Amino acid sequence: QVQLVESGGGAVQAGDSLRLSCAASGRIFSQYVMGWFRQASGKEREFVASMARSGGSTNYADSVKGRFTISRDSAKNMMYLQMNSLKPEDTAVYYCGARTPWGNEYNYWGQGTQVTVSS
Repeated sequence: QVQLVESGGGAVQAGDSLRLSCAASGRIFSQYVMGWFRQASGKEREFVASMARSGGSTNYADSVKGRFTISRDSAKNMMYLQMNSLKPEDTAVYYCGARTPWGNEYNYWGQGTQVTVSS
């Protein structure tokens, strides 16, 4: 069973930075595609960024390209989302997820961490 726990959210001003962390249970990065998603109040969950099992391929939503960076520390079973130049529209609950490489749906989710960006 994969368990994911996010942390690092908070309330910041526009233009500030935050780094979110996702602690994974065990060495799962070689088995699963890892991703970050977010859900703003009243909206559906949306894709933010993902990283392939190899760690060599990443993808980003257009809305965060150039501002957010996904990374991981396999030795610590940790995944990160560095968020720079935050905007009020980045306000949401952020989730990390894991899916098998042959599936389209994410199989495992963390509980989420709130990010609030004020103008």
